[in-house]
Amino acid sequence: MRTLLRLKTRQLISRVFIHPAGLPAPARWRAAPSRPSCSSPPSEDRPRPSMLRHLTTKITATGPIPVAEYMREVLTNPVTGYYVRSNMLGPDGDFITSPEISQIFGELIGVWIISEWMAAGRPRRLQLVELGPGRGSLAADVLRVFGQLRSVVAEASVSLHLVEVSPALSRVQAQNLTADGGQAADSEDEPVYRRGETAGGLPVSWYRCLEDVPAGFSIFVAHEFFDALPIHKFQRTEKGWREVLVDIDPEKPGALRFVVAPSRTLASSTLVQEGERRAHVEVCAEGGVVVQQLARRIAEDGGAALIADYGHDGTKGDTFRGFKGHRLHDVLDSPGSADLTADVDFSYLRRVAGGGVACLGPVAQRTFLKNMGIDTRMQALLRSCSDASVREQLISSYDLLTNPARMGERFHFFSLLHPSRLAALPPPPPPPAGLKLEKKRSPAPLPVAGFTELSYS
Repeated sequence: MRTLLRLKTRQLISRVFIHPAGLPAPARWRAAPSRPSCSSPPSEDRPRPSMLRHLTTKITATGPIPVAEYMREVLTNPVTGYYVRSNMLGPDGDFITSPEISQIFGELIGVWIISEWMAAGRPRRLQLVELGPGRGSLAADVLRVFGQLRSVVAEASVSLHLVEVSPALSRVQAQNLTADGGQAADSEDEPVYRRGETAGGLPVSWYRCLEDVPAGFSIFVAHEFFDALPIHKFQRTEKGWREVLVDIDPEKPGALRFVVAPSRTLASSTLVQEGERRAHVEVCAEGGVVVQQLARRIAEDGGAALIADYGHDGTKGDTFRGFKGHRLHDVLDSPGSADLTADVDFSYLRRVAGGGVACLGPVAQRTFLKNMGIDTRMQALLRSCSDASVREQLISSYDLLTNPARMGERFHFFSLLHPSRLAALPPPPPPPAGLKLEKKRSPAPLPVAGFTELSYS
């Protein structure tokens, strides 16, 4: 059975697309991309001053604000938030993401989803759920894999569920994923605020929060989602842990600065792990809530979650940074004009997930993609491609995704699985009476694609 699953996963990889689909135009890459989100382009390049005015008014009225509140306002404020009003994706934007770099990335994610569905016993109902789907590029690649492997998943009722807080961004996704651009709900109070159908007939639904996605066997994907969630920052001092806040700089009118809270805050009293040895700690409490929701759903309904992001396993301290035009940008300068991001602490996610699920990873993106068969896929694409410029772009994108000095070792994959997924297989039925066979231990758990090197043996 173990060898069979390995073979089937390899067969899935080898069956996915003999010919390369349309490839994105070459683009510069930034050192640490964040979650892809976009809407209509800004009317001008210079930052709008309204976000700074909004923040200084808030700070003047209530005092310095936590970094988490600063990030939330700058990125997702419904009027002037960076994700709401900016077109930041691609070579002319502030960053570029893996699905935009190469079609292979999304294809292998699609193979991973089908592999986990097969390992779970091929449930009749399969919900694909993506958190923060950006332009819908990753979902489009995954659905293309499902179309190519239609005979494999034909017995399942498949649906796509997108968790997206921006109605404007959902329209961009609908244009890229559905045949008719989707239809908005009549009432803003409905859990599903937009519906559509892919060209292949798969239903697509949009939700503002994860809790609104229907219960049932689901495989969740969160690619560059957690690194854009607000973080609290804490600094070790002689008096103990203190929270880092954002304040108005008294010496520079119209400028912001970081300050350290003079006394303990609720966050510094509850979010820093006892025994923490680092001098500086970032905690994404909102990310912890999302992971707990995922863990609960997987434990109750089955399924899996795949999280891909820049991150570390509890080893880094200060990672909060901004990006603008593919370059590092001061996080407090011209708020609302640049992307803000922080590396994901996977040790924190593992801890808050609890014992109801099994956690795998983090593993480096290079390791995950190679385990998934990216080399096999690249060879197939290069063999079928005679255009020199396309071949050059394929090789360049492969290097960008896997090179340890680029995205290969900076990006990581982390998974939540139902505990039964990693449990030992039940022993075989007893032999007929009179036969004496050597007793064997119960078979080991089935390998998990991406986190285990698959082979033909």
